[in-house]
Amino acid sequence: MQLNFLVMKKAVLVIATILTLCSFKSESNVGIPSGEKLVFAGSYNMSGLMTQLAQVTLSTDIVTTSKNAYLHLNCELATYAKWDKFFKIRDLYESYVDPITLKPSLYKRSIDEGGYIKKEKYVFKGNSVTSTTKKRTTPETTKTFTIGASTQDVVSIMYKLRTMDLSKMKTGQAQSFTIVFDETQIPVTVKLLGMETVSAGNLGSKNCYKLSIGAKTDVLKGKDKNLIYLTADAKKVPALMKFSIPVGTGQLALTSASGI
Repeated sequence: MQLNFLVMKKAVLVIATILTLCSFKSESNVGIPSGEKLVFAGSYNMSGLMTQLAQVTLSTDIVTTSKNAYLHLNCELATYAKWDKFFKIRDLYESYVDPITLKPSLYKRSIDEGGYIKKEKYVFKGNSVTSTTKKRTTPETTKTFTIGASTQDVVSIMYKLRTMDLSKMKTGQAQSFTIVFDETQIPVTVKLLGMETVSAGNLGSKNCYKLSIGAKTDVLKGKDKNLIYLTADAKKVPALMKFSIPVGTGQLALTSASGI
């Protein structure tokens, strides 16, 4: 059970980050609003049944400093209380980005997974990132590494696709990109499979862009088995995410959307 929870958690993270990476032509009238809140139910296929195990919450707000205003992107992952005795997860991912370009300035990660604790901070300056990492029983470490001009952190990239003009894509069209996670740059391929109507929680049934995600990682498996469905409107709200991993399958389904 603990292994299944851990792998599910890693797959949820990968899906929720890399599968929304893209950089097509921007729509000038589309932006990510402050005060938005999206809640997802995370499920894992247990003995042939999709069982809800965790909740993922994405939220946004504006943070102002003496010099700049940032859009604060917040991602929380928590197992439901009844599953905590098997494997308790309380993770927090945060990104502070330019409200217009979504280019990150600061990324923070704090995880508590079955008693394993880790904290990270990434500071972005141009094509350079300085990371500070502290694990439960090890000394703090610092590392500086170079990234590509369009590389982003794993939270801000979740919002990037929603500012892009996906209507310009053709079915079967794919492009390759990069994200940075765990001080490593990860190549990602995003392909449009077509359109499909899915349930979008309190938003009702929505016609959605169906995107397939491929990545050079051993967490995800299968061709066109890792998917994200974005509402085919100006808001491009993620309505459903499906993932396939070595020990099974799962999904993140939107249950509630507000402030959009």
